[in-house]
Amino acid sequence: MIMPAADLDPIRLEIIANGLRSIADECFVALMRSAYSTNIKERKDHSIAIVDRKGRLVVQADLTLPIHIASMSGLMKCVLEKFGNDIQEGDIFVANDPHTAGGTHLPDINYAMPIFIDGAIAAFVCNIAHHADIGGMVPGSMAGGMSEIYQEGLRIPVVRLFNRGVLQKDIMDILLLNVRVPDERQGDHNAQIASCRLGERRFKEVVKVHGLANVLTAFDEIISRTNQRMKDAIARIPDGVYEFNDFMDSDGLETFDIPICLKLTVKGDRIHLDFAGTSPQVPGNINTTLNAVQASVNYALIGALDSEMPSNQGVLDAVDISCEPGTILNCVFPAPVAARAHACQRVIDVVLGALSKAIPDKVIAAANGANTTAVFSGVDPRTGKPYLYFETIGGGMGARATKDGKDGVQVGITNTSNLPVESIEQEYPLRVEEYGFVENSGGAGKFRGGLGLRRVLTPVDHECVFNGAGERFRYQPWGLFGGQPGASGQFLIEDAKGKRRLADKPNKVDVKLGTRITVETPGAGGYGQPSERSDELLGLDSASGKYSQDFMQKNYATTSVGGQ
Repeated sequence: MIMPAADLDPIRLEIIANGLRSIADECFVALMRSAYSTNIKERKDHSIAIVDRKGRLVVQADLTLPIHIASMSGLMKCVLEKFGNDIQEGDIFVANDPHTAGGTHLPDINYAMPIFIDGAIAAFVCNIAHHADIGGMVPGSMAGGMSEIYQEGLRIPVVRLFNRGVLQKDIMDILLLNVRVPDERQGDHNAQIASCRLGERRFKEVVKVHGLANVLTAFDEIISRTNQRMKDAIARIPDGVYEFNDFMDSDGLETFDIPICLKLTVKGDRIHLDFAGTSPQVPGNINTTLNAVQASVNYALIGALDSEMPSNQGVLDAVDISCEPGTILNCVFPAPVAARAHACQRVIDVVLGALSKAIPDKVIAAANGANTTAVFSGVDPRTGKPYLYFETIGGGMGARATKDGKDGVQVGITNTSNLPVESIEQEYPLRVEEYGFVENSGGAGKFRGGLGLRRVLTPVDHECVFNGAGERFRYQPWGLFGGQPGASGQFLIEDAKGKRRLADKPNKVDVKLGTRITVETPGAGGYGQPSERSDELLGLDSASGKYSQDFMQKNYATTSVGGQ
């Protein structure tokens, strides 16, 4: 086995590191452009990583989703444990199961391919993509109402999909037989396979230029330097114990007001996050696995402490987390986890809430705190074939110490795009009748919170089924230091019976011809006292059309542009 070089000069290290990041970015784009589903090719709900032969994550693509670090790290641990020395050149592994294969929920399908140099494993290229359906009891595999993992879709343990470069067709047949719209799913699988092979080729090109020993040394240096960078950032937080609690709305079944509790302890360059007091796991599918919590914590810390820091094994190793098994944040089999992103968003909120007591100028108020999910499914009258439109829709970003929050964006552990209206109406038999911001949804403050989004859809020439999952529909996104909370979200249905509110996690809602479904995502909290907002910003608020005169009068005692 070729060993790492004894040392590596800083210039060559940076060149190699940039080369590795370039590989990940190119593989990301290749997967996006090759995929069939709008969730990947338009919304970019996928990620890429290069992992060393020990299973340590080294680099990710620039647009990788923060939560996906959990699944890719979990997959690699399971691959190495299960197959050990029985990994051959040309193998490609696939998995998704949260309870046995390191995943976080079933729609995220993980791929890993070993890269051999001179007959030995040098690295792995990994990717993950959210498939718009993985089977189960509801189209889209993401709605509320599911009470065990079996209902959520096809569970894939770590299996060898390619054996020495040969597709195991029986396995692929099983993957496609158990999902809705299998042609689209197969296209997404093929895109992931092609991305793996592209990564293998590009990695070998980097090794050819720089030598394997230097590349392996670069792996160690990238991880160790990131680890030290995170420790240095932690050391700048004042030592102390900081606590913060928040609540989830519901699990979509029978549990409401679900506590998420955190005690954050800083001592020197170490940080410990203890989630004691957090709710036991719940019947509904908002539970999450510990590796997803770890990814969420790391995202929050990077964002607050050093937003330019790369996310790799060095960050993971710098943070200590305690979370009792059997709780909503460290669930055990057979807990359902499809909507785990909602719990992960709340983890980010409580981490930032705790840090607001230590480094108030480095954190933001609560963002929309959700992963508001909308799924429409039916038979396309244009083709006679089944269709499935899946999307998670952005909302408000929390206000900052020096700036307003952003409007209508994805926040936290997901950085996917909002699907363009043109794509929806071209791909699916749906019409988007409204798309814009939710008026008055950003909390008032010296700096205001971001606004949520409103999207109104109706089926065209057919009837369909709607499923959804929302959070912050009851508990509003909180403000900081006198900032006001943002507005909560809601699902609405409008038909012959009139307009009425749906549950926060509606399941199998029949949508007749002429019926309108409205999705309103939460806004975000403000930062600082509203009385301290500048005349210039008040004028912009009044002129923007984002706030009503009543809102301005109530929160800022102003009814005219720039007035107070």
